[in-house]
Amino acid sequence: MTLPYAEPLTKLAPGPRVIPEPPRIGEPGGDPCGFCAWIADPARSGHQPPLWSDEDWVLCRAVDVTIPGIVWLASREHHDSFADLPDRMAASYGGVVARIERAILALGDIARVHVYRWGDGSAHFHVWFYPRPLGMLEARREMLPLWADLMPAAPAEAVAAAEEKIAAALLASDPRP
Repeated sequence: MTLPYAEPLTKLAPGPRVIPEPPRIGEPGGDPCGFCAWIADPARSGHQPPLWSDEDWVLCRAVDVTIPGIVWLASREHHDSFADLPDRMAASYGGVVARIERAILALGDIARVHVYRWGDGSAHFHVWFYPRPLGMLEARREMLPLWADLMPAAPAEAVAAAEEKIAAALLASDPRP
């Protein structure tokens, strides 16, 4: 494992536990869910439109991209985690993820596509797709997001081209009539 930091690193002890935990974005008592507001009125939110969507899922553009092809998938409706997805959405998830992975791999020079779900930021269900560049062995496994956070911004043209290719591949692979 290759960390994107110079040695020596200093091990920290965990801080004291905070119980009850503070509410996340989109939970009662927390800030309102920004993604739900975006779905309700995309033009007013100031964000770019999604790359692709269907009745259940929305594929979103990332900001401050360091590796072209980083995108995130969110549920159209407000759900928190896999545990509370309706059966219909849980059943469609695998097929949608496979289509997104194939679209990202088709960009070329991608060794693997990592799919990450961190549940601590927002209570709106979302997963991240990180393409690991071919040959970037130091970014294998859990190291890819660390490296991606420290890399310089990718050229805007390269990010836009990757997004266009991913969107076109998803449209071309749409199983709906």
